[in-house]
Amino acid sequence: MATSNFIQSVKSDTKGADRSVKWYRNKIKEFGKPVAMDLIRDGKRNKKQFYGKLNMFFYSPKLKKELPYYDTFPLVLPIERYSDGFLGINFHYLPIPLRMKLLDRIMTFANSQDLEETSTRIIADYSKLKKLPIIKPTLHKYLYSQVKSQFRRVDADEFKIACLLPVQRFKKASSSEVWKDSRSMI
Repeated sequence: MATSNFIQSVKSDTKGADRSVKWYRNKIKEFGKPVAMDLIRDGKRNKKQFYGKLNMFFYSPKLKKELPYYDTFPLVLPIERYSDGFLGINFHYLPIPLRMKLLDRIMTFANSQDLEETSTRIIADYSKLKKLPIIKPTLHKYLYSQVKSQFRRVDADEFKIACLLPVQRFKKASSSEVWKDSRSMI
């Protein structure tokens, strides 16, 4: 299957039924690994990040030489604005079971539990979320000057699928090394 409209294809195969994480993971494996640029192109995009939603974008950290590792295709929930960027929770810094746990915790801050409603937004900022130990390894500041693409909006009906996609692009370390470090921070 072509990877164009990947998230929508997975979503369509649910046929409107609530599916388990295992079902989604198997369906994603069946369709194959999506191409990051296709994921950006196939969604609603903007030059600025979408608050209350998850965002996918390409990123090149300003201090990448000093960082032990970094993700060049983050999946981020922006939670705090700055004049030069924003603070966000990057789900890719957690292994999939912990991503799903974090998503469940964060959804308690949503304005609706109806994931099919595109107006569903997560209404939370750092002051509300800082009490959750699971977010510690996921917090990163993103500078607008280092964003290398438009932001792709991930609506609530796509949150679960987006969190399960194996599209993290860590540089200078493997996913398993990053996740080991993340577990030690929690």
